[in-house]
Amino acid sequence: MKEENLKNKKAVAIKYNTSMHAPKVVAKGSGYVAEKIVENAKENNVVVYEDKALVEELEKIDLGLNIPPHLYEVVAQVLIFVSNLDKKKEFFNNGK
Repeated sequence: MKEENLKNKKAVAIKYNTSMHAPKVVAKGSGYVAEKIVENAKENNVVVYEDKALVEELEKIDLGLNIPPHLYEVVAQVLIFVSNLDKKKEFFNNGK
């Protein structure tokens, strides 16, 4: 990645499962750290969803804390999107 693009890159990782009250921020960073977060996600077959405005909001949250209620709806939409991708992948992988 070009040096200038890497400098401006930001990433936030969230974790959620049904036993949790709300999704929580588990990793965040900019530049090289952001690149490593994305690389780690891809290496572990975790969907990477890009939304600069959402990242700007999520990076304000301390690591390990739940996302605030005003972000529930947008994060829920992302989680639904990711869930649908996982279901499609599972369908096509099992169909072979």
